[in-house]
Amino acid sequence: MRSACGTVWLLLAACLLAACSPSAVRPDRQLLAAQGAREHKLATLDSWTVHARLAVSNGTDGGSGSLVWVHKPGAYDFVLQAPVTGRSFRLRGDAGQVRLEGLDRGPLEGGDARTLLRQALGWQVPMEQLDYWVRGMRAPGSPAQLLFGANGLPARLVQDGWNVEYRDWYGDTRPPLPRRVFASRDKDHVKLVINSWSLH
Repeated sequence: MRSACGTVWLLLAACLLAACSPSAVRPDRQLLAAQGAREHKLATLDSWTVHARLAVSNGTDGGSGSLVWVHKPGAYDFVLQAPVTGRSFRLRGDAGQVRLEGLDRGPLEGGDARTLLRQALGWQVPMEQLDYWVRGMRAPGSPAQLLFGANGLPARLVQDGWNVEYRDWYGDTRPPLPRRVFASRDKDHVKLVINSWSLH
């Protein structure tokens, strides 16, 4: 990723990352209670597939492409296909072991997806939290500030130093699921535009 194509990828990422922020947000105790019930329901739906466009940037390097993210209890398969180079990366996790494929020097293995992505590609992607954030949930284990939009759904989530904005939702799913998720922390940005959800 740190090559001549890096500039092209960064430009593509910037295009995907450029979007309007959600409308004014507001805290509400009743909505927080409803969110708790929604999160309880979503926690039982732990097998799903997302087809999306992903853009990642650290302020210097970045990447973007089509994403297929398959999640099952205790395991995930995260495949990113680059649109310009045709190159793909595959991140698989299972029982505390993570494997990143598609690198020039061969697969890289470890116990933490965030560390592998940072070491190999220079990306800061909070995979453990993103597992929850992509569903519009607060990640367990740390405090979170959650605000709501006029639609009664989360508009902004602040957790672990990340600011997560929900810029659009699928209103026809039960419960509603995010369509556009934009997470940022300092110069690090992760943008997901979700084309489809499949709950198994």
